[in-house]
Amino acid sequence: MGNELLYTDLANYYNLIYSHKDYKKEAVKVKKLILKYKKSGGSDLLEVGCGAGKHLDFFKDSFCCTGIDLNKGILSVAKKNVEGVVFKQGNMIDFDLKKNFDAITCLFSGIGYVKTYSNLKKTIKNFSRHLKPGGVMIIEPWFSRSAFKQGSVHLTVCDREENIKIARLSVSKVKGNISVVDMHYLVGEKGKGVRHFVDRHELGLFEVDKILDCMEKAGLKAKFLKNGLTKDRGLFIGVKK
Repeated sequence: MGNELLYTDLANYYNLIYSHKDYKKEAVKVKKLILKYKKSGGSDLLEVGCGAGKHLDFFKDSFCCTGIDLNKGILSVAKKNVEGVVFKQGNMIDFDLKKNFDAITCLFSGIGYVKTYSNLKKTIKNFSRHLKPGGVMIIEPWFSRSAFKQGSVHLTVCDREENIKIARLSVSKVKGNISVVDMHYLVGEKGKGVRHFVDRHELGLFEVDKILDCMEKAGLKAKFLKNGLTKDRGLFIGVKK
């Protein structure tokens, strides 16, 4: 975790690569869930694994927002493009902001990067430690081991910019309880020619019942919503007791 090119060397292309993603629609749904489940009275929101800050750009009209991410490269993109948000660098497993929040979100399957159940327990406990009583936690997971389709082939073409075209091709595999995805990028850019990058992403394949158990043991009343932001992943909701 932390060396992926997408969040470092390729960070400046991140928003182009995910230009198809409807961040506004997702943020609207998450905001509705926060307001439905939150019992605390404040409006402080922390997004963990905030990436380029695109969700926060739509949260900031309703909440006082802080974003935290492990990688300096992607944080520099977020700071450049999103105003009115405080950004911090830190590891989701053990960051300490010395502040509690009314809502904590961890979206776009960022929780998968902790890889192991041991790290998952520490991470969720750390999230809970940063929540106010009655505060709500929303986690969008990576795939479970049973739902992950090994060997599936994915191709994405990003061509919305006139002088930059990107093609991404990947084939997935499984190693124990970890999914391994080698993403091959062809980046064609005016003045720079065509460059090839290979970027490995390893994410833990966590089962729903085990994530719920981690949340309950961290002092949260937890539930799983099958109807999440993207197909086949769902959302975890936890309210601090």
